[in-house]
Amino acid sequence: MDLYKLRADTPGTKNVIHFNNAGASLMPAPVYKAVTKYLRDEYMFGGYETADKYNNELSEFYSNAAMLIHAKTDEIAFMENATSAWDAVFYSIPFRKGDRILTSNIEYASNFIAFLQMKKRVGVIVNIIESLPTGEIDPAALETELKKENVKLVSITHMPTNGGIVNPAEEVGKLAEKYNAIYLLDACQSAGQYPLDVNKIRCQFLTVTGRKYLRGPRGTGFLYVNQQQLKTLEPFTLDLHSAEWKQKESYEIRNDAKRFEKWEAGLAGKYGLSVAIQYLLDLGIESVWVRVQYLAKIMRNTLQSIPGIEVLDRGKIKSGIVTFRSGRISAEKIKKRLREKAINTSVAVRCHTLIDMEERQIDTALRASIHYYNTEEEIEIFSKTLMSLLK
Repeated sequence: MDLYKLRADTPGTKNVIHFNNAGASLMPAPVYKAVTKYLRDEYMFGGYETADKYNNELSEFYSNAAMLIHAKTDEIAFMENATSAWDAVFYSIPFRKGDRILTSNIEYASNFIAFLQMKKRVGVIVNIIESLPTGEIDPAALETELKKENVKLVSITHMPTNGGIVNPAEEVGKLAEKYNAIYLLDACQSAGQYPLDVNKIRCQFLTVTGRKYLRGPRGTGFLYVNQQQLKTLEPFTLDLHSAEWKQKESYEIRNDAKRFEKWEAGLAGKYGLSVAIQYLLDLGIESVWVRVQYLAKIMRNTLQSIPGIEVLDRGKIKSGIVTFRSGRISAEKIKKRLREKAINTSVAVRCHTLIDMEERQIDTALRASIHYYNTEEEIEIFSKTLMSLLK
């Protein structure tokens, strides 16, 4: 991995130390250039005309996204973010009263709110699966619940928004398949830092955002829908892109994942996300994951050596998301002071992962999320700055 070139491709590294990659990564230059070039052409020649001009490049998005997760191109839909992708499939599942949803205690608020809304609407039952002592969902506990009746959906977050955990997505997939349950995996934090293979994960649905570890533009993402599931699931909403009005009283839905798309989309962002994925594919996701783990381990070890800092991460395998707190200064105040020193972090708040944070008696925590273009020197500067703030 040519770190000099990677940082030269990321001009933002000259301005800030960016440890907010789980929020939104710094875009590489090829992505920025792709988006601005597309917008310039829209500005100069018109939106429809520019879409025609870039038809091949926009089509490459599907093959790039499919290659990233080892899917087929017709199993990919472009979406404006991971939440939209997640909602598109969740609200299309024909839940009935008494259907059970199995999830973990570290689910993100947006997903869990949807569970509660479906509980309110139709009377589904939401069961939280026990975790292992290391924090991940317990496969044995999951299987115990799957053996019971009326399990409609298994829905988990692969890498939670905080806590460093990597859930055992493949083990969960094997169990969901064994007991014939639908499996929805939220991969918004893992796509771009961790190798994903939907054939090994065995999920019916997988949702991804562009702005995080993929280093794409904000307002982009994608959805994976297993080809077999396409035959049985009708999207909650349709338009003239996702379906064709065949006769006065009938329509026909597309036979690919684009049935979950809408006709109107941010095409400059779509082009930019395609370029971002290609950038990652050229780099090699396996190499990225090795470097992210390496840097995150250095970060955790460094933080653990600072008096007054408590590292909050758990997990047999830990991600590039490093979470910690101070007993003396609030996370929000630390974030603000670090930003004044051109160091970007973010704050994890209780309501984003309510069950986990309540169980662990954590109100807020600071999140420093690592990516491959970060350096050991940046971690050293970060730690020294943090120590000076705590004096």
